[in-house]
Amino acid sequence: HDYSFTELHLDVILLPLSLIAILGATVVAIFQDNVKRMLAYSSIAQIGYMTLGISLATATGLTAGIVHMFNHALIKGGLFMVMACVVYRTGTVRLHEMAGLGRQMPWTMAAFVAGGLSLIGVPLTAGFITKWYLMQALFEKGWWPIVALVLISSLLAVVYIWRVVEAAYFRAPAEQDVSAREAPLSMLAPAWGLIGINIYFGIDASFTTDLAARAAGVLLGIAP
Repeated sequence: HDYSFTELHLDVILLPLSLIAILGATVVAIFQDNVKRMLAYSSIAQIGYMTLGISLATATGLTAGIVHMFNHALIKGGLFMVMACVVYRTGTVRLHEMAGLGRQMPWTMAAFVAGGLSLIGVPLTAGFITKWYLMQALFEKGWWPIVALVLISSLLAVVYIWRVVEAAYFRAPAEQDVSAREAPLSMLAPAWGLIGINIYFGIDASFTTDLAARAAGVLLGIAP
């Protein structure tokens, strides 16, 4: 720890790179028409949250980074499974071709909405736990401008998630696309399984946060 953050100054390197990833990738995601590519750029932003936690070089910050690795695997794994369901039934993940899917594939798109809320960081989801710990770590440092940037990035995430919701629920499907139907249970079950676990760990995060805190203590050399 002392070598990494005192001699190598990794905090100085990681902090600006993390903020660039968080804000830059989020903005790029907003303008994507391919939803899988949108989620991929979102993942770059989420990695930025992880490295931001590491750059703080504190127990709370490192706990936030570690627990987000787990939470993000749940969130993005579930969302990509949802996209697999969409591709299976429609053959596309283009945003402009997903009009009306909220009515044609209600369980599939409901899973996307639930996962999207967690990606934004809405309370009672795993994504909220990460941002809660990250905010605590930033407050400990007194880094209010970065707190504001994290909040701005969360609001920007609302934009690209809303673009999918708006297409699926508030646009009528084209005449040639009215044949789409709900995905089979064999695909819905694992998608909802990940989304359900994500919600569970948003309600009771004691297991994941305790493990992350212990790992952070070991890495920082402050474990009991």
